[in-house]
Amino acid sequence: MPQIAQLTADNWYLASQLFWLLVVFAGIYIVIGRGMLPKIEATVDARDRKVADDLAAAKAAHAAADGLEESYRQQSEASRAAAQKAVSDAKDKAARDAEKRLAKVDAELSEKLAAAEADVGAARTSAMAEIESVAAEAATALVAKLSGVKVAATDAKAAVKAVLHG
Repeated sequence: MPQIAQLTADNWYLASQLFWLLVVFAGIYIVIGRGMLPKIEATVDARDRKVADDLAAAKAAHAAADGLEESYRQQSEASRAAAQKAVSDAKDKAARDAEKRLAKVDAELSEKLAAAEADVGAARTSAMAEIESVAAEAATALVAKLSGVKVAATDAKAAVKAVLHG
């Protein structure tokens, strides 16, 4: 190959090629190392900052969500307690109302019972009076029929009272 033959034949070509090789590599180093690398590093740093900021924002949002959840839980517990208190108050009021109604009904029933007992007592007294008078008449008629003796009505009533109440 003639290119290789030129390298070995003349040192001037070798030095020239080495010079241009160094110049090209220096140019590449300057373009990439000094021009492009800072831009790439800045982009990577910006990306890292954005990721860190996004993570921080996510942590803050998570903390806010936890706070909101705790607030919701407290409100829910407070509402539940208020509802239980309202139910308890309603039960107590209903129990008091039922007791009042029961007391009223009990009083009415007591009055009716007392009236019924009075009626029964009056009926008993009336029945006893009738029984006494019927028994006195029957005793008078029985004595008159059996012995032929006429007994006074007052004596017969007194005898019947003595037997019935005695």
